[in-house]
Amino acid sequence: MTDALVVLVTTPTPERAAEIARAVVDERLAACGNVIPGLRSIYRWEGKVQDDVEALLVLKTTRARFEALRERILALHPYQVPEVIALAIEAGSAPYLAWIGAETR
Repeated sequence: MTDALVVLVTTPTPERAAEIARAVVDERLAACGNVIPGLRSIYRWEGKVQDDVEALLVLKTTRARFEALRERILALHPYQVPEVIALAIEAGSAPYLAWIGAETR
């Protein structure tokens, strides 16, 4: 197990995902963010099944920065209940994992 995390955030548009990514990378809360447009999300919200086009923002950070990252995403995000899910990175390229740590200090 490493100290690195992948954080998944759905957003209403690729542009909003990019805005959030720029902010958290600039603030060193994440090392990088990948914006994946064209996501189709089907979910239940307020008693109705929704079917929406969204974008997925994939962020890389460390456990030490996650709480601050989550709070910043919540402040920037337009949704009432945004998805902010952290997944542990079990293993990876040592230089890449070191880069994540260096960029989030």
